[in-house]
Amino acid sequence: MDMALSQFKIAMIKILRLLRTLRPLRVISHNKDLKMIVVALMESVGGIFNVMVVVFMVWLIFAIMGVNFYGGKFQYCNIDMYTIRT
Repeated sequence: MDMALSQFKIAMIKILRLLRTLRPLRVISHNKDLKMIVVALMESVGGIFNVMVVVFMVWLIFAIMGVNFYGGKFQYCNIDMYTIRT
């Protein structure tokens, strides 16, 4: 049906193509073990987000400490430009 109507520019056909991408979800609904895994992944998204916030805060603390400890230390030259070495 999709190939027969592909030459026409109708918005309804695009919706039908979009629904075709949802076909793998039927497999999940029929397989109990796969459904359990997908439900567990969806329920753990909140916990993963909380962990990522904590990791970001630790990263931010170390970034601020690094700027305070090393800020300006690498931006100067320690060779006196008026001294001529032979």
